[in-house]
Amino acid sequence: MSHLLELRNVSKVYSRGLISKQSTTALQDFSLTLREDEPSILTVAGESGSGKTTLAMLLLGFIAPTTGQIIYRGKDISTLRGSEKLAFRREVQAVFQDPFAVFNPFYTVDHLLSVPIKKFKLAKSRAEARDKMDEALTAVGLRPEDIIGRFPHQLSGGQRQRINVARALLLKPRLLIADEPVSMVDASLRASILETLRNLQRDHGVSIIYITHDLTTAYHIAKSIIVLYRGAVMETGEVEAVIKHPQHPYTRLLIDSIPWPNLDQRWGEQKIITRESSGAGNGCPFFSRCAQANEQCKNPAPLFSIAPHQAAACFLHSNKPELEAAQISETLPT
Repeated sequence: MSHLLELRNVSKVYSRGLISKQSTTALQDFSLTLREDEPSILTVAGESGSGKTTLAMLLLGFIAPTTGQIIYRGKDISTLRGSEKLAFRREVQAVFQDPFAVFNPFYTVDHLLSVPIKKFKLAKSRAEARDKMDEALTAVGLRPEDIIGRFPHQLSGGQRQRINVARALLLKPRLLIADEPVSMVDASLRASILETLRNLQRDHGVSIIYITHDLTTAYHIAKSIIVLYRGAVMETGEVEAVIKHPQHPYTRLLIDSIPWPNLDQRWGEQKIITRESSGAGNGCPFFSRCAQANEQCKNPAPLFSIAPHQAAACFLHSNKPELEAAQISETLPT
């Protein structure tokens, strides 16, 4: 049986300038496999500029990779046409960061939910369409009688974001790309939205790629994590192992930046340095900020297998077995 999703050595390079071209590598040699028979939640974490949103745009087919392939259910998404492309659009859905941007203030919530029903011909009558809307809203913890008929400005940010999840659920997706879905929502509502996403995975068999810069939400929603920095994989594995025992200096820096509710614990103890050079050429992208960098780091570091479910791309672990990029998925628990 084919996998649900495969990324095979995917890179994305953005170029600008006509005379003296400059290029930026947003994603570098990224490989990943999601199994169709084991729906899971995978977190992709990193600071701004790490390539997270570029990855989301690639997965949704909004942009094309510079090199590599994205395979969905056995077929390269760049070759999909007609009914196959329509099926891909229905089965791969997204929930974005801003819960306000997808709403037209001149339409009620009904319009947002009815458009995909009409486009994909999911109902044969208005009554059936209404039943499907009610079912989707109830699944994300909303009361249809409180939502249907209301305008976006009459709803809270948390309600709007859950409506976005309901819209995606209407189409019975196989894969949901959640790009910073709680970063613009009040802290009091984040837990309920995260629980909604977990219910989608558990009760509806939806695989979720949860993209975030917030390791605290990553810890609570997923079992596996990939940490990106400037488009490259720094560390990967089981969430609990990576967050409690980080093995890459960049992951340690991210975790050290979390404001824990312990007044005796120092915040930001890890030293951040900046060398004169902005980087190490084709070597480790974290070179210029790493207090433990040496000459060896001017070469690209492979992933080193530290434990059955943890690997880091750092020469500090050069005594461990090397992994190929395509073996990333082997470090991720389901």
